[in-house]
Amino acid sequence: MTELTEQQAGSLGTSERRLTAAEFQGLATVPAAVEWFANLANPRTRRAYQGDLEDFCQFVGLHSPEQFREVTRAHVLAWRRQLEQRGLSGATQRRKLAALTSLFDHLLENNALAGGNPVHGVKRPKLDTTEGKTPALADHQAKALLEAPDPASIKGQRDRAILAVLLYHGLRREEAARLQVDDLQQRRGLQHLRIHGKGGKLRYVPLHPVAAERLHTYLEVSGHHLGQEKAPLFRPLRGPQTGRGISAEGIYALVGQYAQAAGIAVAGLGVHGLRATAATNALEHEADIAKVQAWLGHANISTTKLYDRRDSRPEDSPTFKVRY
Repeated sequence: MTELTEQQAGSLGTSERRLTAAEFQGLATVPAAVEWFANLANPRTRRAYQGDLEDFCQFVGLHSPEQFREVTRAHVLAWRRQLEQRGLSGATQRRKLAALTSLFDHLLENNALAGGNPVHGVKRPKLDTTEGKTPALADHQAKALLEAPDPASIKGQRDRAILAVLLYHGLRREEAARLQVDDLQQRRGLQHLRIHGKGGKLRYVPLHPVAAERLHTYLEVSGHHLGQEKAPLFRPLRGPQTGRGISAEGIYALVGQYAQAAGIAVAGLGVHGLRATAATNALEHEADIAKVQAWLGHANISTTKLYDRRDSRPEDSPTFKVRY
């Protein structure tokens, strides 16, 4: 980068300046660790990683960001042994080590650390199973859930549309909450959902006919789509209208309420269970697993394989082959 001329520097330092000298200095000294936290877009990931790093700092005895420079692989190995001794699941241990890896990678990229990443080379525990633990619904349960909301009210129409979007497209709850009216888009003659996924990644998913019909009905009844392309697709119906959409937590609560109303007693069922249901159903009906990976927005196909339960369908069990 070439140096600024005195005239350029003078013009930048006067009327166009937005930060005071104190604010400029304050931002210049923000530790890279704090900057890394600010770049974590998903609030749930941020909360989880924050807890993981607090766990590590407490174990090692770190009290300031500068002390990360003193961490060695021996510290990380000792922490991993302690995680094992505490009886934490393999998945939890892997997440904690991933949080630490991500932080040190960021520190290295920003020249806030010398040497290498002390977490690299530290073995992660193996996954407990090749099948995910997230519960998936049977077809009859998914149908019961889809029909649970009362179609006679605006709330019922909205909730029928939400459940259809989740069960027919495998969205994360944050992705469903983020949808806006203009995320309903025509592409190659078909209506699509434009989905804002993890890490700011966009993907386009063809809209299922059932979901399309329910969304159309909901928007016609609510009318909030008219001239409001940037409005949230799903908005709260109670309280003051702030212009914000229904929250991810609101969608989670909604799924639990309708599952209970439909008599679906599945331990641990949440929005992710509907995502697992959609993926499992698509795979059972011979969808290509690589296309399911892109459809779900998975970065790694190994994550998609956790939903592939075609070899463990209960109806295919030898139990039902026994004859006496």
